[in-house]
Amino acid sequence: MAARPATPASPKNHKVKAPQPGQPMYGCEHLQRLFNQDQATTNTSIQHYKAILHTIFAKSPLIAQTAKMVDGQPVTELTPTYLCLQCPSTLTEDDRTKHGAKKSHRFYVDSRCGTLYCQMCDDIVYDPTFEELRLRKLGTGSFASRKRKIEELFETTDPVRENPTFLSANTMAASCKAGGLRGIYNAGATCYQNVVLQSFLHNPILRNFYLSDGHSSSNCDVPHCLSCAMDDMFQDFYAAEATNGYTAANILSGFWISDKKAFENLVTTKEQDAHEFFQFLAEELHERNGDGKRPESGTDHTCTCIIHQTYYGKLLSTTTCQNCSAVTNQKQSFLDLSLPLENLSQKKGKNRNPRPNGVLTLQECLDEEYIKSDKCEYRCTNCNSMQQARRQTSILKLPNVLSIQLKRFEYKQGRNERAVKIDTPVQFPLELNMLPYTNTARTRDVSAEYELARSCTYDLLCVVVHVGEIDTGHYVSYCRVGDQWFVFNDHKVEVAQISDVLNSRPYLLFYIVRSLA
Repeated sequence: MAARPATPASPKNHKVKAPQPGQPMYGCEHLQRLFNQDQATTNTSIQHYKAILHTIFAKSPLIAQTAKMVDGQPVTELTPTYLCLQCPSTLTEDDRTKHGAKKSHRFYVDSRCGTLYCQMCDDIVYDPTFEELRLRKLGTGSFASRKRKIEELFETTDPVRENPTFLSANTMAASCKAGGLRGIYNAGATCYQNVVLQSFLHNPILRNFYLSDGHSSSNCDVPHCLSCAMDDMFQDFYAAEATNGYTAANILSGFWISDKKAFENLVTTKEQDAHEFFQFLAEELHERNGDGKRPESGTDHTCTCIIHQTYYGKLLSTTTCQNCSAVTNQKQSFLDLSLPLENLSQKKGKNRNPRPNGVLTLQECLDEEYIKSDKCEYRCTNCNSMQQARRQTSILKLPNVLSIQLKRFEYKQGRNERAVKIDTPVQFPLELNMLPYTNTARTRDVSAEYELARSCTYDLLCVVVHVGEIDTGHYVSYCRVGDQWFVFNDHKVEVAQISDVLNSRPYLLFYIVRSLA
């Protein structure tokens, strides 16, 4: 085979390192042709690439991937878009091919990590000049050391679909570390913590934040910082060459050392409530990454921290006086939606099902809380007296990740007050439409508003299940990685079928919005 012709070096004014012996001068032959046209084309391409890198890395890691569709409507998604290297266009993966055929533009930059894609090669190409600029722009050098390359972290290849035996030791397919598939050891009745931590680890918004130095543990001077512990955990799950179980020692010690009264019950060796741990952990991460103010129950708290951008939404309670028809509105932030089961289950059992615990649907539970209204008494400022009123609650702002608690643990009042578990089956969907429960759906006709409906469509991401008795039970979780589901039982990780997920009796549900608002 004839030797490849020598090619000119990269422009000297950019101070790009000379390639190592035996290494190609360009990422591919197509890029070589582009650079060999003339020096002006080379300089223009490099300057354009530097401008694109500035656009990508100057933004917060939570800025969504946005592009305009053919009809001009903006669409925002979790998947990356592509910035054309030869014109100012930003395109989705589908429109990239059409754009290339129409404009003869063949080089694109991935909006998430800045890598260069060649349409003719149909692959990412690692050009020495562009890669040097990319690493220089990142500035930390972490891609080459502890943190894996971003393009590896977000590759869309599904190792299970490519090779169902990828969990075995002798497979040549990608190991399960590629998706953060590691179990967490039980440190003594800590399964309630493990399932919540797995829901955080498989949340793509939190993953993007921590793997992009959203909270840099090396620059944090807070002793026993839980956000630093989370940062270390994400690095170990997604960067370390390990698939064995993980010991969440830093997370545990962060709660044990804390002097907050709310965390006292977490230091015992008794089984605790996963929902309470989720709230405590979210509150602590908010304080470490946000404005430092604790969200007060029943208030409209606004913050731009990672936890608020991920989990927090807003409710609107409308109270209408039955005497004078005066209306009072009250907004409040919410971290999760808590849905009672016992009364609704008994009501359904009497009305439609001879069994005392008829099967409910998640939509019926949501209807009860966010579509129907209730009678109440309140002091009407217009009447200046206590009056009968009707109160209705709707969702004013949906979060990017919707957390739902099904209230399976209730306290029975009486001579011997005790906690009981409500084991009522609840059917829940893989795809959840939250539009009917929003205030927008009540105030105008939204039947034809496609983009609004799209922004209210959620996909199931994680399910936390409590099995067994209330005092001696155990928590397991199901998490979705790509299109494949896995069951996490402390340090054990196994492939799960969709039927296993949907037939479980959920305690906590986590849905992620399909199109970021």
